[in-house]
Parts: sequence; structure tokens; C-alpha cells
Amino acid sequence: MRENWGRVVAFTGAGISAEAGIPTFRGENGLWRRYRPEELATPQAFRRDPRRVWSWYRWRMSLIAGAEPTRAHRILAEWERKGLLLGVVTQNVDGLHQRAGSRRVIELHGSIWRVRCTKCGSRFDLGFGNVPEEELPRCALCGGLLRPDVVWFGEQVSTDSFLEAQELFSRAEVVLSIGTSGAVMPASMLPIDAVERGKILVEVNPEETNLSSLAAVRLRGPSGRILGELASLVEEDSSWR
Repeated sequence: MRENWGRVVAFTGAGISAEAGIPTFRGENGLWRRYRPEELATPQAFRRDPRRVWSWYRWRMSLIAGAEPTRAHRILAEWERKGLLLGVVTQNVDGLHQRAGSRRVIELHGSIWRVRCTKCGSRFDLGFGNVPEEELPRCALCGGLLRPDVVWFGEQVSTDSFLEAQELFSRAEVVLSIGTSGAVMPASMLPIDAVERGKILVEVNPEETNLSSLAAVRLRGPSGRILGELASLVEEDSSWR
């Protein structure tokens, strides 16, 4: 992997933010074991009961607002600054990569800190930690109902975001898959396609995932510890910089 530094892309999922105290959606203590996604994270649910959906999202936003980027987030940002990492493709909507200092972040599933008007389609950045006070936020331009600008079940990933992610993966030789189960399509097709094109997949995860069988290297453990160990190796060997 040493000779490929500078041609590495990180592909991250909920596991990297779980270490910051943000619950994952799947797994033993995942949110979808306590809540029904069809009642909180679908366009139909929002049309049926927008107050309930917004109440849940304000709770999630408040939870994220109190979180800090993990060691893994900060290491990825530092690697990008040093030219060791091309960028981050994330399935997370929490904005912790940007808070850690990452500049090239492709958010496949949108951002919880952005809203979109259901009437005119306008988007507005709220800024990290700014939870809407209104029970039902309204568009400043047309008065339409605002919704979180995230990808819900039954919705398509932004074509522009996906194409940008594909372009970044095409430039990489190594894909670091960090804290993702590889269960969500079409996002998980990115590392799968990368392996089919001869890229090296390195998995960082405490447990087996849908991508494990494709990984050339499987590093088991929390992402902060594993990336910390890799960062130490980079610092010890000047030829890696």
C-alpha cells in the first residue's frame, strides 16, 4: 500500500461516527431496531406526518450537534492535507468530516445540516449545530414546507454526487472502506466496482461486512485505533510522505 499513498480514497459509513456517540442505523443497537424507517425516513412519512418526522430529525440534529469529530475523522483530514488522500466519499449526513477539516467530501446521502423546499426545490445550508426552532420550517422564498436534504428510503442518490464519487474512485488505487456494512445500494457498488477494476480494497471495521470477502486487507477494530496505527507508520517512515 505504501507506493499508493496519494492515490487513496476513503469510503465511510456510520461506524466512523459511532465512535463520536452517534447511533448507527443497523447493528445491535441501531436506530432501525427502535424506530420504523417507513414512519420517519420516507417521502410518504413526511407527507403523512411532517411534524413527527421533523421532531425526530431535530432530535438527531441535537445529538449530532453535541458530537465532536473522532480521531479517525481527524486523521483522514490530515492525510488529505498532506496529499496522501484524494478525498472522502461518505454515506453519513452528519458533517463531521468537514468539521474535522476534510475539504473534498462527497456526501452521497445528503446533509442533515441542509434543507430543501418541497415546493420550489430551493436548498438552504443551516450550518453545523443550527437546529431549526420552528416546528415546521418554511421556505424564505416561497413559503413552502422545508424538509431535511437527505436521501430517504425510496429516493435516488443525487446523480451529480454519484458521478463525482465514481470519478474520485477512478483516480484511486486503494479504497479504504471504513465503518460501513456495505449493505446500502447504490453506494456499496462503488467499492465493488473498484475491486472489479483492479483497485485494492482495505476494510477497517470491527466485524465482518458485505464487503469483507472482496477486501485484500481486513483490519479489525475501531476506526480511530486502526487509523491511528496506520498514521503512526506513516509518521515513522519518511518514504511514505
